[in-house]
Amino acid sequence: MYHAGSMSKPLSRGVHHLALNTDDMKMTLDFYLRVLGMPLVHALKVPPGLGTGPGNRGNPPFENIRHYFLDAGGDSLLAFFEIPKGAKPRGDRDAIGTMQHVSFAVSEQKFNDVLNRIRKAHIEYLGPVNVGCETYSIYFLDPNGIRLEFSHQKESKPRVVERWRQTRGEALAELRTLTDDQAWLQTVVAHLPERRQAGKSITSRRQNGQARPQATLRRRLEDASRRARRRVGRQVDGRG
Repeated sequence: MYHAGSMSKPLSRGVHHLALNTDDMKMTLDFYLRVLGMPLVHALKVPPGLGTGPGNRGNPPFENIRHYFLDAGGDSLLAFFEIPKGAKPRGDRDAIGTMQHVSFAVSEQKFNDVLNRIRKAHIEYLGPVNVGCETYSIYFLDPNGIRLEFSHQKESKPRVVERWRQTRGEALAELRTLTDDQAWLQTVVAHLPERRQAGKSITSRRQNGQARPQATLRRRLEDASRRARRRVGRQVDGRG
């Protein structure tokens, strides 16, 4: 059983790397290097025996596949495995246990840089959208259909946790819909402040009039994903 003091600070410093899958490493590298400016850090083939052999530690069950790492900023890495074409179906990001999307924190200046880059690359996007907590985001898909978000807070140095940290009362308003175990509730929110400091505010997504319905966002992103896959297909067979 955890206790209140154990939840005041996280054990981790942050994300070491996020590992995703592609079936076209060249296409993926071109996108992340050229469009999003994430430099290559490390390129390797998974050592023998770690795919189908007894040494597999949870990585994809294929031998000798590529595993590349990119600099995602903030001393964190974005990694890709290259799955053999046709070996696995495309994933459903809304399935349980999958990654729905990933959001990268950037300064307002870098946000505008990314926005200009995806416009220049003719990539469809949604936003900027005020998603709450004075955070503004754009959403788009990479060539694999992975949903990406870039977010800024009109600051040169984003303060993500500080911006999104609620007071105890704000958190409890939602948590009480999860359980009526009072001891558990008080333990979970014990590290949160009783009241907000002067000059700091938090706005929920539901309260924000600029937030768009998730169904609309999802529908438009799915349409964009299908168009992107068709473009990639035309390029592969020489029709585009």
